[in-house]
Amino acid sequence: MTEAWTHLAAAPWVAAIAFAIVFVGAVVQFSLGMGFGLTVAPVLALIDPVLVPFPALLMSFAVAAGGALRELHAVRWHAVVCAAGGRGLGAAVAAMLLAGIASAQGFSLVFGLLVLGAVALSVAGLRLGFTYRNLLGMGAVSGVMATITSVGAPPLAMVFQGQPAGKARPTLAAIFTFGTLFSIAGLWLGGFAGVRELWLALLLSPAALAGFFATRLLGGLLDTRYRALLLGVSGLAGLALVIRGLA
Repeated sequence: MTEAWTHLAAAPWVAAIAFAIVFVGAVVQFSLGMGFGLTVAPVLALIDPVLVPFPALLMSFAVAAGGALRELHAVRWHAVVCAAGGRGLGAAVAAMLLAGIASAQGFSLVFGLLVLGAVALSVAGLRLGFTYRNLLGMGAVSGVMATITSVGAPPLAMVFQGQPAGKARPTLAAIFTFGTLFSIAGLWLGGFAGVRELWLALLLSPAALAGFFATRLLGGLLDTRYRALLLGVSGLAGLALVIRGLA
């Protein structure tokens, strides 16, 4: 814990931004049912690469689990099993890809490109049929993206387009809960995470909890009208990461 606390205390303004962005990401997630990773991960990677992907993934797990438990009765478990299985396959592929990235610049480039890809998928608004094959396939793509960047929602969102929000939101939360466990395990077993990263996530988690309670107070104030702003910020952060990787 001491090492993690020292890391945050060494740059208080960075820590303050990190707390703020985690809070905003949690509000987005609990309001819209997805978006924590896409809101949080690009900015964290830009200001402090140590906070991604493992600490961001741990917080994503906690936020997703909270959303799933809140509406557990509405989860469509057959879809969860299929998509989470795909996430497991994707996590294994991502761990192998990470092993081949030799430098911080290379990681920044790959991270930024995947974030831009996630933003592009979100903007495109593509729809895929709600089938087991699509759930498995997009679950695998989501697993690759989430394990490397903590952003795994956009591929699965294409499958859930058109599904009733009351069913899609808790089902996606359950998929992200179990799928993120696969990503966490892959990073840990691959040697891409350790105790320091675990403590960093725990130290930032109060901001996510505050976001949860803020959402209850805000009610439905945050809706899809703010989606363009969120995607714009994520896209700019992703572009900056690509530029950093190419520099």
